Amino acid sequence: MDATLKKQILDQGMDLAKVEEQLTNFREGFPFLPIAAAATVGNGILQVSEEKLSELQQSYVSHIQSKVVVKFVPASGAASRMFKDLFSFLDGDGDISKSTFVQKFIEQIDGFAFRAELDAVLKKAGSSLEQALANKEYQGIVGALLNEDGLGYGQLPKGLLKFHHYENRDCTPTYEHFVEGVMYAKGAGNSVRIHFTVSPEHEEKFKSEVASIKGALEDQYEVEFHVSYSQQKKSTDTIAVTMENEPFIEEDGSILFRPAGHGALLENLNEIDADVIFIKNVDNVVPDRLKSTTADYKVAIGGILLEVQAKVFEALRGIDADVSYESLRFAETIFQDDLMGKLPIFYGGLPLEAQALYIHKKLNRPIRVCGMVKNTGEPGGGPFWVTEDDGSLSLQIAETAQIDLENADQKAIFQASTHFNPVDLVCATKNYQGQKFDLLQFRDMRTGFITEKSKSGRDLKALELPGLWNGAMAGWNTLFVEVPLITFNPVKTVNDLLRPEHQGIA
Repeated sequence: MDATLKKQILDQGMDLAKVEEQLTNFREGFPFLPIAAAATVGNGILQVSEEKLSELQQSYVSHIQSKVVVKFVPASGAASRMFKDLFSFLDGDGDISKSTFVQKFIEQIDGFAFRAELDAVLKKAGSSLEQALANKEYQGIVGALLNEDGLGYGQLPKGLLKFHHYENRDCTPTYEHFVEGVMYAKGAGNSVRIHFTVSPEHEEKFKSEVASIKGALEDQYEVEFHVSYSQQKKSTDTIAVTMENEPFIEEDGSILFRPAGHGALLENLNEIDADVIFIKNVDNVVPDRLKSTTADYKVAIGGILLEVQAKVFEALRGIDADVSYESLRFAETIFQDDLMGKLPIFYGGLPLEAQALYIHKKLNRPIRVCGMVKNTGEPGGGPFWVTEDDGSLSLQIAETAQIDLENADQKAIFQASTHFNPVDLVCATKNYQGQKFDLLQFRDMRTGFITEKSKSGRDLKALELPGLWNGAMAGWNTLFVEVPLITFNPVKTVNDLLRPEHQGIA
């Protein structure tokens, strides 16, 4: 690599060795994840009875008041993919009959929470929504929604779009996350702490939205909100390469670096100082009438986290105090029964001191409890048992791309999967001595992704870091809990907002 390229890499805030490693990954690819079995109810996924649900809620509420709790919301992605069909229509000939998606959008436009704002934009331009519909000016309506001289929805992140309509308010996902926070993330000092990861160009808009809702909600719920923001670090970007695995050089002679996916947010998460951290995607919110089920199960998985963490801490302190048969058997019980871990065959033949070192290391890790919903055909990751390098088994979330579907045995395991990852996590990132873990030490760098993209008409390869809830958390202790499907309501396209779950009234 010549001196000019090296300088560009250093100017990006990146380490030369890290870039060399990325280039090696492009050349050699990533290994598939060795899944051993699908995690199912009774074999890796816990099911919570109504009685247990109530117990967990009481336990959580009694303990959380002394904890620092943060609601971590990845919110930096642009909403442009939500409007892909509308953008195509805008660039086309205006014939609405060619797209059933656009037809549905127009026919049911009164069902969107942004209807009033859209009407106001059209009136400002000398028309109205009613008039534009009557005149079949459909491209004008879509343009007013998407373009920057209108509502600019095509350039905004999902967190700033109007999702839900109420009698006295049209609400963004940001607003809904505030209300959710009151329901399950109220910790020490009667405070609700929310952290949004945002893109640089949208941070001020997020701050403006927060300023417009924070005071009224604090008065309504008698809490204090603490809101913080972070941006994906430029140093986590990855180098892009040509199809021949050479650095992709743009026309001006600069190297192309690209954002490395949500796995890059591990560094943002690593900077959060809290006892309990909830993670949930920005678009997975529902109106008030459906929030109670979401809150009930958030509290439940939080209760499971705190109960298991207390046992893990007791086991670790026991080993520290005395390496004995009794302390090790207790630690093994916690690892195998409470964390559902599987010890390798060689463990039983180790001397007592070596067993103590092994089980101590296995227990002394970040902990996460992940809600899982029954698989209804959604694309994305699911829960699996994975074979570790030492022969032990761990619970992990695996994406389809990580699994060797050309291998008949691996494909059979994949097809036996019953549940899906809705990104419903609660995490404990401090150890039994009250110190923050360095989360980067528990990431499996072998679980990245390579995708094919294009830039200026040229094909390229892009590299994504291990996903935030996939390989970035591969070394965590993980529990899976079945949660109701109604708790998973993502908005992938604008027309998803027309689903009954996103309508403000039943």
